[in-house]
Amino acid sequence: MSKDNLIIGGYEFKSRFILGSGKYNLSLIRAAINYAEAEIITLAIRRANPGAVDNILDYIPDNVRLLPNTSGARNKDEAIKIAQLSRELGCGDFIKLEIIRDSKYLLPDNYETIKATEELVNQGFIVLPYMYPDLNVARDLVNAGASAVMPLGSPIGSNKGLSTKGFIKILINEIDLPIIVDAGIGSPSQACEAMEIGAAAIMANTAIATSGNIVKMAEAFNFAVKAGRNAYLSGLGRILECGSEPSSPLTGFLSE
Repeated sequence: MSKDNLIIGGYEFKSRFILGSGKYNLSLIRAAINYAEAEIITLAIRRANPGAVDNILDYIPDNVRLLPNTSGARNKDEAIKIAQLSRELGCGDFIKLEIIRDSKYLLPDNYETIKATEELVNQGFIVLPYMYPDLNVARDLVNAGASAVMPLGSPIGSNKGLSTKGFIKILINEIDLPIIVDAGIGSPSQACEAMEIGAAAIMANTAIATSGNIVKMAEAFNFAVKAGRNAYLSGLGRILECGSEPSSPLTGFLSE
């Protein structure tokens, strides 16, 4: 079987699980790397503080790709400044673009995101924009040079799963970039569901960080993502809208 790697901005990854580090702690990072097999971990720039006593960079191995995010940015200009700072801190050229003006529902500002994507791409960044799933916006992000599109499954930290499933499926069908489901994935079964419909990867944080056993939950997410990917690649069986069909013949077995 040929290898089925995730490709983002020309870089290859074996794992299709990405750890969001919003509820950062050392146990979570270790579990995600050792049991969920994460190869990409997001990084809030405010936590990347060289020389500080508690610096998240000290806990992330060199073989794990940092994905700094622009958490806290309310507009294009703030997001670009954060991205530039992440590069100066040595976090590389990957950036998860996150622009949120809405403080109640924490929904991304799609239009500022499009403008910021174009400018950051021109500055040499590999941009993964977080967005509310909208086909026209996704097309604009492709035209702006995004390396992936990251639609929310449901509001950040809600663990509600794929509330936007129908819209995500449209993006998967129409956008020729990795579609990475971000935000709201609350259980391994929801991660599996996202992968079954063709998502390239999923990002999770709260579901693992707030679980009763971080190690076991990280492992469960690993299995779920792989199972969902295999199901998608294999081709799910058809669904009968009405009626039923026997899995074995109901007649003829007594006639011989």
